Amino acid sequence: MNLFPPDTTNSGNPPARAKRPGKPQDTAEAPAPGVASVTQLIDKLSDYLTPAELKKVREAYRFSDEMHLGQVRKSGEPYISHPIAVAEICAEWKLDAQAIMAALLHDVIEDQDVKKEELIERFGAPVANLVDGLSKLEKIEFQSLVEAQAENFRKMLLAMASDVRVILIKLADRLHNMRTLGVMVPAKKRRIAGETMEVYVPIAHRLGLNNIYRELQDLAFSHLYPLRYRTLTKAVKSARGNRREVVKKILESVKQTLAMAGIQAEVYGREKTLFGIYKKMRNKHLSFSQVLDVYGFRVVVDNIPNCYVALGTLHGLYKPMPGKFKDYIAIRKINGYQSLHTTLIGPYGTPVEFQIRTQDMHRTAESGVAAHWLYKTGDQNMSDLQQRTHAWLQSLLDIQQQTGDSAEFLEHVKVDLFPDSVYVFTPKSKIIALPRGATALDFAYSIHTGIGDHCVAVKINNETQPLRTELHNGDIVEIVTDPDSRPSPTWLSYVRTGKARSAIRHHLRTVNVNESVELGQDLLAQALAARGIPAELPASTIERVLAESSAKSMDELYADIGIGKRMPALVARHIFGLMEGADDALPSSSQPLSGDIDPVTIYGSEGVSVQLAPCCLPIPGDGIVGQLRRDQGLVVHTADCLPAKRLRAKEPDRWIAVQWGEELNRRFDCRIRLLINNEKGILARVAAEIGESDGNITYVGMDEDDENMMTQLRFTIQVKDRVHLAHLIRNLRRVAGVNRVERERA
Repeated sequence: MNLFPPDTTNSGNPPARAKRPGKPQDTAEAPAPGVASVTQLIDKLSDYLTPAELKKVREAYRFSDEMHLGQVRKSGEPYISHPIAVAEICAEWKLDAQAIMAALLHDVIEDQDVKKEELIERFGAPVANLVDGLSKLEKIEFQSLVEAQAENFRKMLLAMASDVRVILIKLADRLHNMRTLGVMVPAKKRRIAGETMEVYVPIAHRLGLNNIYRELQDLAFSHLYPLRYRTLTKAVKSARGNRREVVKKILESVKQTLAMAGIQAEVYGREKTLFGIYKKMRNKHLSFSQVLDVYGFRVVVDNIPNCYVALGTLHGLYKPMPGKFKDYIAIRKINGYQSLHTTLIGPYGTPVEFQIRTQDMHRTAESGVAAHWLYKTGDQNMSDLQQRTHAWLQSLLDIQQQTGDSAEFLEHVKVDLFPDSVYVFTPKSKIIALPRGATALDFAYSIHTGIGDHCVAVKINNETQPLRTELHNGDIVEIVTDPDSRPSPTWLSYVRTGKARSAIRHHLRTVNVNESVELGQDLLAQALAARGIPAELPASTIERVLAESSAKSMDELYADIGIGKRMPALVARHIFGLMEGADDALPSSSQPLSGDIDPVTIYGSEGVSVQLAPCCLPIPGDGIVGQLRRDQGLVVHTADCLPAKRLRAKEPDRWIAVQWGEELNRRFDCRIRLLINNEKGILARVAAEIGESDGNITYVGMDEDDENMMTQLRFTIQVKDRVHLAHLIRNLRRVAGVNRVERERA
């Protein structure tokens, strides 16, 4: 689906920048019914802007009116009605004069070819920067439409990272376009509605703009599935009359009960959106009547203590449903939302959902960051919502610095726009919100990129766990770092957040280039030797290889092979084809060889371009094979590893011969399993014996076997080689209380 189709509200080519005789006046033309007018806009702005600011807004309007003179929308209205409508939506949020001016001018760069320098001269740099952030990059030629759309989205988000008003104006622009989408042909309606649902709805939700979020959802739904929308609309209107008596009875009971408890509260029914009903029916396979059988109410009180008093009062009125209470006041949602949620069994046995909140919480729930100005950075008492939003916007800048292209940037950011979150704690009780499914490694990168890069272990609820462990609500997470640790390509397989993924890829691309080049050179030399071709290729062949592979240099080609992006056997086959019959005739010994090809030598100190497979943890002395994995380089398995055998049967071309080097100056991880008597002091004796045998323990796990009154110990230890491991296992078998010792395999 296209992310940024052409602007559909503009009819035809923009006119030349003709000037209207005389000055355009605020009330020069009477607006058509339902069309926004500048008079209405000025009336709204007069409530909170100064006369000097209103004067600047009028100047921006006159300039925009002049630039859009003669231009009309598909509906036939003067085009200027659209910028005025966008400015009116912004005025409802009480945005400042600069934002209102930018809303009025938001299309003049894109549609009328007005230069940014001219806007700076007329209206100042802040307004010009806002308009520029809202303008698409249609003047730049991209390789594809998808790349252009991704670049537009990237530019908008980066402008938003420096000033959140950019996205607020953009959302107002999109909202008005969606409200007036009816005049478009069905194909364009679906395309724009799909883009709205995929991109703008999640952004509105992420920023806590719930009113905009809900309206955009319903508008997009109406154009994506018009028949379903009409059917649900008719059904809801019909059901509303039948529900009136129950709603009235619940309202009266709740108001009376809260008043008797001395709680001043506003209580009113909460309507489900049509898309919310449709989504619940589809995802939970419920009928329309089942979804509508749940009644929703909102209780707004004056302070936080009364939220909990009201909760207790309601629980006394109706019986609560077990497991249906959520406290979003103590642990707020990632977008700043706060409320108490509870579901009770109301009259006639119907479920009744209540949201209980304060006035401030209600304002934030409806308007999100629009209720608390993020760009007033001079205020030292920045709200928690502002800080959270500011941190997320700044993370966009971090991702941009680490990302190679716009499409990759878009991939990373869209991951973070999904609303489902888990909330975990640092050891100092700070709450960190992460996307659902995030791992301990995502947590490390959310704290700081440097912590993620040097992460070696994690404690979750005071227990050591693997970095790939998925986090759950309420977990207390502590990261252990080592300055010598570096990111591994395998991390990409289980991180969830865009920030973590982009940071790991950035490290693998930059820090390990030389390492990947060397490995790729060895792998290609081996593949060429298998076809009887010397590693030193003629200059003409190199030139043709680079031209046909789109690589800029042989080092880039080697690096791609080293990280698994290109298969050495396929590259060698291509080179063989180029050299057959060419001027650089193949040497007489160019027949494919079978058995006497030198394996790639593994020393164990290559870094992240070569990894020892975690499933079998090979050590020197084991027979080994190598697997080339995309974006992960060379993964070394033991020859008898069962997972490796299954993978080799599926992709035999990705496997190569490898061997251990002669001089290995490091230790290697290995897993062992012991069956021991469950008696006092046994763990201390085993650990002491491992130390005396020159082994180093990096992990200990324990499983009890109640039937046999025995305990199974699991250790990950570091040894020099297979001989060292055999010596250590013999010594452990002599420890009193140890019944069995064996090396653990996948």
